[in-house]
Amino acid sequence: VVENEIQARIDNIFGNLERLEILSSKEPPNKRQNAKLRVDQLKYDVQHLQTALRNFQHRRYIREQQERQREELLARTFTTNDSDTSIPIDETLQFNESLQNAHRGMDDLIGSGTNILQGLRDQRVTLKGTHKKILDVANMLGLSNTVMRLIEKRAFQDKYFMIGGMILTCVIMFLVVQYLT
Repeated sequence: VVENEIQARIDNIFGNLERLEILSSKEPPNKRQNAKLRVDQLKYDVQHLQTALRNFQHRRYIREQQERQREELLARTFTTNDSDTSIPIDETLQFNESLQNAHRGMDDLIGSGTNILQGLRDQRVTLKGTHKKILDVANMLGLSNTVMRLIEKRAFQDKYFMIGGMILTCVIMFLVVQYLT
């Protein structure tokens, strides 16, 4: 009952957000962008609540199913020659170990990706500071515009190399995930 009430309220909020979106388009041009941004943020928050509700319902369903299976298992009478009681433990253990290894591999891959991304952020900050200092020194020394254009061109090209490297890293990570699973 509570879940249905929550779902009804979320649906009501979605309806109100649709009306807000229409009203935000009627705002003056200088306020329209801000109003639209707020409506989009509210939509995102409500979608997050919707997902949380679905996750809660799924966990409740799984818990009820486990309780029902437990009761069935406790109510069942076993005999010594019952062929339905054999459980393939070895296959299940191997499957579980494979899943655990894949899970650890993914965690390691995500951790290394996070470390690489943090390193790139740190390098960006360092390079920005260095770029500013070089520009200051260049202005003090009176370097010609040609040299400054070459430096900026090189920085522009380095940005594309960095983006290409990031894309290549993502492709490699995707292939590793595909291979491991």
